Amino acid sequence: MSEWIAEMGTFLVQATIVFGLLGGVALLILRSKAAQESDLRLHIEPLNEQRQSRKRRLRMAATEQGARKKMLKGFRQEDKSRQKTAKSKDATPSKNRVWVLDFHGDIKASQTELFAQEVSAIIDVAEPNDEVVVRLESAGGLVHAYGLAAAQLDRLQSAGLTTTVCIDKVAASGGYMMACTAQHIKAAPFAVIGSIGVVAQVPNIHRLLKRHDIDVELLTAGKYKRTLTVIGENTQEGREKFVENLENTHRLFKDYVSSHRPEMDIDTLATGEIWYGSEAVSNQLIDSLGTSEAYLVERMVDANVYHVRLEAPKTISRKIGLAVSAGVENAALKALSMLEASGWQRR
Repeated sequence: MSEWIAEMGTFLVQATIVFGLLGGVALLILRSKAAQESDLRLHIEPLNEQRQSRKRRLRMAATEQGARKKMLKGFRQEDKSRQKTAKSKDATPSKNRVWVLDFHGDIKASQTELFAQEVSAIIDVAEPNDEVVVRLESAGGLVHAYGLAAAQLDRLQSAGLTTTVCIDKVAASGGYMMACTAQHIKAAPFAVIGSIGVVAQVPNIHRLLKRHDIDVELLTAGKYKRTLTVIGENTQEGREKFVENLENTHRLFKDYVSSHRPEMDIDTLATGEIWYGSEAVSNQLIDSLGTSEAYLVERMVDANVYHVRLEAPKTISRKIGLAVSAGVENAALKALSMLEASGWQRR
């Protein structure tokens, strides 16, 4: 009897520890999400100054030890001269400004909420001559999620701001829906562009269940409340309605793209195919070739360029919480992304 009590006590202690750990992880995740929503910090990086600092450091490193002191003195004189010019009453008008945003989209376009707030912050301070550059990377995802993300770029247009989207790797499907809103689209030569189409996959295990004498009752109110199901028996009528819904979504996608880029032959290009950047120019899916880095360096000649981003404080609890939640989510998203990307690897 005493041994049984000891074993039960050990079991209860172990169970308590396991549930305590699970509860702690859940609490960390909730706290990290709360921090992300209520304690966001705005980070602004002056890219002109960052580039100037790096250039000076490289010049110093490549200079003989004895000449570095003289070079450093020259840098200080340059800074003083620039500050004096800026304070002068006869100083030339300040440079135009370029605001840089990043959007890295997953299937759910999870960054949209932060992106919307970044857009709002820029609209609040931007002037008519300012430009907004969005470095976009997304293979697309859920229709409603990317519709909302694209609407944030439309807000920049409505505010009268010049918008440029730079695509270094991929803007396909929902990603291209976002990109097409810009006044100018620039892409790297081998960036993946297009995929103006709609896809849906619904597994069905009805025959497996039937083989094991398992019945499934699916009750709906509304003829087309459920067209295709995972576990019930699908009908031809349900399949036809499902395809009809896909076609309707595709039509809305085509209308959206053609309203922003009327010069495109939308019926020819909206086949779900993809093009690399060098091909996309001739098809008018994009406007020019080039990388985002090269374009920003070019703009630094006559504009002050600022990288803007919102992020939650990097506390220990947030790091652990995000690591746990991201690990679970990424395992599923990675498999889906690999399937989607398999269609790009053509020659």
